[in-house]
Amino acid sequence: MRGGHVAVPGGVPRQADAPGRTRTWVPGVALDLGLVLGPLRRGPGDPTFRAAPDGSVWRACRTPAGPGTLRVALRDGVVRGEAWGPGAEWLLEQLPELLGAADDPEAFAPRHRIVALARHRRPGLRLTRTGLVMESLIPSVLEQKVTADEAYRAWRLLVRKFGEPAPGPAGVAGVSGVSGGRQGLFVVPSARDWALIPSWEWHRAGVDNKRASTILRAVRVAGRLEEAVALDPERARARLELVVGVGPWTSAEVVQRSHGAADAVTVGDLHLPGIVGFALAGDRDADDEVMLSLLEPYAGQRHRVARLILLSGRTPGRRAPRMYKRDIGRL
Repeated sequence: MRGGHVAVPGGVPRQADAPGRTRTWVPGVALDLGLVLGPLRRGPGDPTFRAAPDGSVWRACRTPAGPGTLRVALRDGVVRGEAWGPGAEWLLEQLPELLGAADDPEAFAPRHRIVALARHRRPGLRLTRTGLVMESLIPSVLEQKVTADEAYRAWRLLVRKFGEPAPGPAGVAGVSGVSGGRQGLFVVPSARDWALIPSWEWHRAGVDNKRASTILRAVRVAGRLEEAVALDPERARARLELVVGVGPWTSAEVVQRSHGAADAVTVGDLHLPGIVGFALAGDRDADDEVMLSLLEPYAGQRHRVARLILLSGRTPGRRAPRMYKRDIGRL
C-alpha cells in the first residue's frame, strides 16, 4: 500500500474534443483530485488512468453497463464529470462516491502529532469508492511479492495488449501527457479475455505461474466477486479470500478502493509496518503485530491513518538494497 498521491497540474480544464454525457457536482468540502483518485493509478504508465496538464483526471474502466471513460475536473469548488461509452451513465451516477462523498474524514480524533499534522496539511483527502472489484483485484495480485516496477510493467503490457481502446476521445486521439505526446487510454480486459490470455504472454509480461493462476481462478468467478460490492468490507474480504492465492494483503488492497474501506489496513506488506512503527513509536523494525497494536486506538479508521502517515513523508532511511528485480520474460 502506498500513499496514493498523483500530482494533478493546476490550470483551467480543457473541454474534451468530442462531447460526452456530463454531470456537475458540488462536494461542499475541500477536495484534492490527486489524493482521492491517486490510489487507482497503477504506476506512471497506467493505460487506464491519466492526470492531464489541464488539471483533469481521466479514467477508463469496465463498468456493469460496459466499457466507459470518465474525465473529472475541479474548478472553483465544482466538479465536472464527462463520460463516454456504454458505461457513461453508470460512471456519472457513481461520481460522488468515486470522489469520497460516502467518506467521513472527521470520524476519528488524531492521537499522534504526525497524524494531526498530516490531516491538517491534506484537507482534500477523501477515500474513493469505485464500486468495482476486479479492476482492483487483478493489479493487486500482480503486485504480490514483486517490486512495484515489475507489477506496473506487467499491468501496462497486459492491458494494452488484451484490453480495448477506451470509448470517446481518450481512446483513439489519446490524452495529452505531461511529457508531451498523446497516449490513448485502454479499458481493462473482460473476465473472459483475461481467461484467454496464453501462458506465454503471462511469461513475457514477467508474471510467474502462481500469480497468473490466481488471476485465472478469480476471473472464473468474477461475477460473484463483483457482487461483493454490496457487502460490508469484512464480508467482502472473506469472499475474496475464498479464491486460492488471495490473502489478507490482497483483499485489503482491493476493498480500500472498491469499498472506500477506512479500516482495511494492509498487513503482510514489506514496508508498511516499519513506516508506521517509525512514525508512531520510532520503531523502524516493527512487524504487523506491532503496527496493529499502534493503530488500535484508531480502530475503524486504520487505513486512513496509515495513508496519512505515508503522506507525511516521515519514513525510516533505507538500510538494505532495493528488492531485486526479476524479469522472467527474458528466461
